[in-house]
Amino acid sequence: MSTVLAVIPARGGSKGVPGKNLAPVGDLPLVVRAVRECLAARLVTDVVVSTDDPGIAVAARAAGAAVVARPGTLSGDTATSESAVLHALDAYDNGHRDRTGRADVVLLVQCTSPFLTREEIDGVAAAVLGGADTALTAAPFHGFLWRETPDTGAEGVNHERAHRPRRQDRPEDLLETGAAYAMRADGFRTARHRFFGRTELVRTDPARVLEVDDPHDLARARALAPLLDPAPPGATAPPPPGRRPARGDIDAVVLDFDGTQTDDRVLVDSTGRELVAVHRGDGLGIAALRRAGLPLLILSTEENPVVAARARKLRIPVLHGIDRKDLALKQWCEEHSIAPERVLYAGNDVNDLPCFDLVGWPVAVANAHDVVQAAACAVTSVPGGAGAIREIASWILGKELTSP
Repeated sequence: MSTVLAVIPARGGSKGVPGKNLAPVGDLPLVVRAVRECLAARLVTDVVVSTDDPGIAVAARAAGAAVVARPGTLSGDTATSESAVLHALDAYDNGHRDRTGRADVVLLVQCTSPFLTREEIDGVAAAVLGGADTALTAAPFHGFLWRETPDTGAEGVNHERAHRPRRQDRPEDLLETGAAYAMRADGFRTARHRFFGRTELVRTDPARVLEVDDPHDLARARALAPLLDPAPPGATAPPPPGRRPARGDIDAVVLDFDGTQTDDRVLVDSTGRELVAVHRGDGLGIAALRRAGLPLLILSTEENPVVAARARKLRIPVLHGIDRKDLALKQWCEEHSIAPERVLYAGNDVNDLPCFDLVGWPVAVANAHDVVQAAACAVTSVPGGAGAIREIASWILGKELTSP
C-alpha cells in the first residue's frame, strides 16, 4: 500500500489577516477544516501540520493531525510553501523509517482554501498514484484576462483586441485554485518545486474556489459557509448535546480501550510486563449489549496484547495497534454494511476525534480530554475504568444493569 502524506503549512504570522489560520469559518478554525478534510480523504494515510505557532499546534493535534515544528528560517514572509513541505517530509520520513518507511506521495494542502473537499484531496492523490508526477486542483475559467502596460494602457493576455470569440468558441482555460497539490515524493525531493514531469489537473467547482488572503476574503468565506457546508448526503442531523442514545438510535457500538475501558494507568512489574485495571461492570454492560444483538468492536491504537486478551474475555472482535482509527472504523462499517451515523463510538482522548467526526453518536467518558467532551453528544457520569461502559449500555438498553 502506498503511503500518502498530506502536509498543511500553517504559519502563525500573517500580515493580511492576523492569526489567519486559526480564524473560524463555519465555527471551525481554518487549519482544523483542512485537517478534517485530509483525515476524511480515502487515500491519505498521514496528516502533518507544519507550524511555528503553539496555538496552531494545539488546534491541529486536537483535530487529529501530527505536528512538525517549523524552524524560524522557514517561517518568514519570504519562505516558500515548498520549503515547509520538504522540511515536513524529511521529518516524517525520519520518524517513520522503522515502521512504514518513506512517503510515496506528498500533498501540499492550503488551509487558506476553506471549501476544499476530501474528494478533491483524493483526486490529486489518485492522479499521482495513477502515474502522473504532479497534480493540482483547478477550476474552469472563461474570462478575458488583461494586463496593464506602459505603452497601450492594457493588453489582452488570452485574447486579441480585434477578435472576441464567443464563450462556446473559445478553448476552456483552467484556473489554479491554490488549494491542493500532489507530488511524487522522490521527484519532489529532487526537483524541490511542486511542478515537474507530467502534471494532471483535477477539476473543481468554481463556486467553491476562495483563498483567504485579506479580511474581505474571510468575511466572504464566513458568509458562504452555511451554503457550502451542507450535511453529507443521507446524514441525519446530529443529536443535540446531552441527549443520551437509545437502542433505536444506533446499530453498532465501537469502544476505545485505554482511558475508556481502563483508568488510563499502566502498572509495570519488575520484568517489564504491563498490567491494566478494568471494571467488572463494563463486562456486564458489554454482555448485555451483545445479548441485545448489537454488533460490537474494540478499536485501539495500543499494541499491548492485553487489549486482545480483554476482547477475547468479552467475546467481541478487536482491532488494535491501529494508527488511523477513523480509516479502520470506516472500513469496518463498510464490511458490515453499517451506516456510520448509526454507530456509537466511546472514547477519551484527542486521537478519538476523527472517529467522533465519522459517527452519529460520539460519547466521551467523564475523564476525557476537554476537547473530546466538547465534541461529544453525551458524557458519562463516571470515568473510564470505573464503569463508564456499563453506564452507556444502560442508556442504550433503557434500564439499570444488575449482576445476574
